[in-house]
Amino acid sequence: QVQLIESGGGLVQAGGSLRLSCAASGRTFSSGSMAWFRQAPGKEREFVAGITWSSGGTYYADSVKDRFTISRDNAKNTVYLRMNSLKPEDTAVYYCGAKTLGLGIKLTKEQYDYWGQGTQVTVSS
Repeated sequence: QVQLIESGGGLVQAGGSLRLSCAASGRTFSSGSMAWFRQAPGKEREFVAGITWSSGGTYYADSVKDRFTISRDNAKNTVYLRMNSLKPEDTAVYYCGAKTLGLGIKLTKEQYDYWGQGTQVTVSS
């Protein structure tokens, strides 16, 4: 049984930074991909950034490109999301998702097999 545990959320002022972590347990990931999604109140869960386990290839939503960086530590089975220059519109619950098989980074939540419980990020203006 795969478990994903997110941490690192919190309250930060606009322009500040946070680093989210997603620790995976229950299996060792050598293929597939991990991604961060976010969901603001009243909105759909949207893709933020993704990374493949094997090659470390990354992909970002346009809204976070050049501000957020996704990375992985294969030895720790952990994925990180470094968020800089945060804006109030980045406020949401952030979830990490795991897709255990397949190539490339998937952009829709339906394509992910496992999810964490989410961590709240609040950016004040």
